[in-house]
Amino acid sequence: MAGPILEVQDLRLSVPGEQGRVEILKGVDLSLNRGEVLGVAGESGCGKSTLIKAILGISPRRSRIDTGRILLDGQDLLTPEGAKLRRSFGFIPQDPWLAMNPLFRIGTQMMEILRWNGLPGEEPRPIRWRDRARYRAHLVSLLKAVHLPDPEGALDRYPHQFSGGQRQRILIAAALASRPRVLLADEPTTALDVTTQLEILKLLQDLAEEFDTSMLFVTHDFGVISQLCDRVTVMLAGQVVETGETRQIIDAPREAYTAKLIDAHPDRGGFCFFEGAQA
Repeated sequence: MAGPILEVQDLRLSVPGEQGRVEILKGVDLSLNRGEVLGVAGESGCGKSTLIKAILGISPRRSRIDTGRILLDGQDLLTPEGAKLRRSFGFIPQDPWLAMNPLFRIGTQMMEILRWNGLPGEEPRPIRWRDRARYRAHLVSLLKAVHLPDPEGALDRYPHQFSGGQRQRILIAAALASRPRVLLADEPTTALDVTTQLEILKLLQDLAEEFDTSMLFVTHDFGVISQLCDRVTVMLAGQVVETGETRQIIDAPREAYTAKLIDAHPDRGGFCFFEGAQA
C-alpha cells in the first residue's frame, strides 16, 4: 500500500431540526489507502451511510456540510473542480431488491451507468448506435467476472428474473463498469442469506484485487469485517471512536463500544480473518 487514495478530514454534516441544525457527522476523520479494503463499522444510525452519501455527493437536499474536506488523491471533492472526480467512485447499494428499476432490462440499466461515466479510460458521452456492440461486450465481460450464469442473455432480462444473490452480483458488476478507483459498498450483504453472503464476500475480495480497486465497506457485522477488511474504522453517534488493523481491533479493542459490537456477534470465536489483515 502506497499512501491514501481517499481522505476525509474533520467532516461535519448537519440537518435542520426543531431547535436549529442538528449535527449528524461530528468531525469524522478517515483514510483509505491504495489497494486496501477498509471497513466502517457501527450500529444502525451511527452515521455510516450518511458518510458514504457525503462522499458520493448525494446527501439529502436539506443537509449541509459545515466544515471539512473529502480528498481523492489530494483533490477536494467539495470544490466545483473536484466534484467531477466523483466519477472515480463505484457504488454498491445495500438492498438488491430495491436498487434496480423493475421496468427496464438489466442491459439498459447498466448501459446508463456507462453513458454517465464512460468506458474505462474514456470520457462519458452519448452512446451511438454503432458503438453499442462494444459497450455490450464490455458489460458481458463484467457479468462473466462476477460469475453470473448466461451473461449474454442476462442483459436482456428483467430484475425480477434473478435471485437476490444474482442481483447483488449484477450490482457489483455495474459498480465496476467504469473501472472505479474506489468502490463504496453500503452493507451489500445484509439482505442475503449466510451462504450467499460468503460467496459475495469472496467475490468482492477477488474483484478488488483483480480490478486494482480500493474499497470502503460499510457494515455492522464484525464477522464480515474479519473476512474482508485490512483495517476497520468504528463509528458511534457520528464520530470515529477507533481505527486500526482488523485483527488488532478484534483481539484487543481499545474502546468499550467496539468490544460490545464484537461481543454481539453470535460466533465471535469463529472469525476467519482476511488473508491480507496484519496480525
